[in-house]
Amino acid sequence: MLGTVLECQTETGTASGIIVETEAYVGEHDLACHAAAGRTARTEGLYGPPGISYVYFIYGMYWCFNAVTRSEGLPSAVLVRALEPLDGMAQMHKRRPRISHTADLTNGPGKLCTALGITGAMNGKSLQRKPIVIREGEPVADENIEVTARIGITKSADWPLRWIVRDNQFVSGRR
Repeated sequence: MLGTVLECQTETGTASGIIVETEAYVGEHDLACHAAAGRTARTEGLYGPPGISYVYFIYGMYWCFNAVTRSEGLPSAVLVRALEPLDGMAQMHKRRPRISHTADLTNGPGKLCTALGITGAMNGKSLQRKPIVIREGEPVADENIEVTARIGITKSADWPLRWIVRDNQFVSGRR
């Protein structure tokens, strides 16, 4: 998914960014994956067909966006952790008015959802049509990709399932 473009259209406009950081969550055996709790109303989207959104609320204040990836019934998703802003910068700054450095606008899963206007109403939606779309971008060369342990979690945190565009200023957290 690195190098693809995540785009979100809302009533106030369209904003997009190039995906520069992702983390994979790979099923019920992955204790960091929401599917580890089994199939519930909250996790139902993870069990859906590939190519739909899985959007959830964390810390009582942030939305997080994932793309469901495996066959229906096999819960797995890729969390988009950071974007390099592309279009709709004015709209992103309106949604995150206290941000002065563009590098801090979308360098985290909650930040990018706020900046793009992604909300829980977009959970379970196809990623091939509006309001939220992942479209082709510029491929990222293998030598520009780094794989690390996941961050911001405590369970299965050492699994090397985080992909970043090396030396990209918009990547979140520790490198």
